[in-house]
Amino acid sequence: MNKVILMGRLTRDPEVRTTPSGRMVARLGLAVDRPGARRQDAQPGQQTADFINLVMWEKSADLAQRYLTKGSQILVEGRLSVRSYEDQQGQKRTATEVVVERFEFAGSRPQGGGQSSSYGAQSSYSQPAAPAFGSVDDEEVPF
Repeated sequence: MNKVILMGRLTRDPEVRTTPSGRMVARLGLAVDRPGARRQDAQPGQQTADFINLVMWEKSADLAQRYLTKGSQILVEGRLSVRSYEDQQGQKRTATEVVVERFEFAGSRPQGGGQSSSYGAQSSYSQPAAPAFGSVDDEEVPF
């Protein structure tokens, strides 16, 4: 079973592109706190975070582009994907990322005069069953 559930804040605005075949894809970064863990140079009680790369396809990517910004708090459910590719210098690289199948807005709206209301009816989105990541042609991935 390959299932990942994470809650955290976005480290950057979604980077949305369209593949040559017309599929929309978004890349995001998620900072997930590790309560109780400490860095060597951290102050007492200071939390550390893991930084996770996320990939969203199609409708999820569209929603991410429209509603998510750096600092947004979200809950994601997906699967871990590890893929290899060759960079521009010919070096073999490995990418580990979470392919998001479902996500929910977990925080309050970033705008709106400090109101702490939730996103309402569009508070969650489930991605339709997607093919395995390996079935996507590497030439379609725009980054």
